[in-house]
Amino acid sequence: MGRIHSIETFGTVDGPGVRFVVFFQGCPLRCKYCHNPDTWDLSLGQDYSAEELISKMVRNLPFYKTGGITATGGEPLLQIDFLTELFSLAKEKCIHTCLDTSGITFNKDNTQKIDKLLSVCDLVMLDIKHIDKKCHLDLTGKDNQQVLDFARYLSKKNVPTRIRHVLIPQINDSEKDLSLLSDFISTLNSVESVEVLPLHHLGESKYEKLGIPYPMKNHPVPTPNQLSKAKSILNKKE
Repeated sequence: MGRIHSIETFGTVDGPGVRFVVFFQGCPLRCKYCHNPDTWDLSLGQDYSAEELISKMVRNLPFYKTGGITATGGEPLLQIDFLTELFSLAKEKCIHTCLDTSGITFNKDNTQKIDKLLSVCDLVMLDIKHIDKKCHLDLTGKDNQQVLDFARYLSKKNVPTRIRHVLIPQINDSEKDLSLLSDFISTLNSVESVEVLPLHHLGESKYEKLGIPYPMKNHPVPTPNQLSKAKSILNKKE
């Protein structure tokens, strides 16, 4: 059984095409800008079997012909055994599988489970939140060593990857940080694209309901020019 926060039946921003999006419960990060703090606690959510989730998707399977299933969260890799079962059932039905992850649980010295998962995963959307280790620690509560290790491992295994980067003014939008991130991405050989997503405050009301202070309150969001500059740097062509 998996602990699931929620399901979106017709998602259009979580991978290619129209997708069945499963939000996994539980996350080891505490990103200051997180818009789903209600997914942090692994003990919450609802129990589902992999068969139940696939059954819900299959009811509308014709709508997902150009899409598939996406696991997001939260952090799906916290429940890697269940995730692997879910994706295995999807592949039995020729459904495209996509993992949206921070990669924070990756252990390069023990890859047996991740290898099994990647064998049934068609696409990984990897969120690199900050290229600087100390800044990543301040922003999320953990440093980025495992994230970067996972990116390198995906490259080594030639797994199709999309890099996602949430742009946060005054935190990770300097030309230096963006250039360093771009340089790192250029060392990876399986990256299909780099997406720059603007900071937003749509999750602030969730913090209020949970009684948690919102760390990014009144923090500026990126301007169109800032977004354009970041996209230019991160998508540079060698």
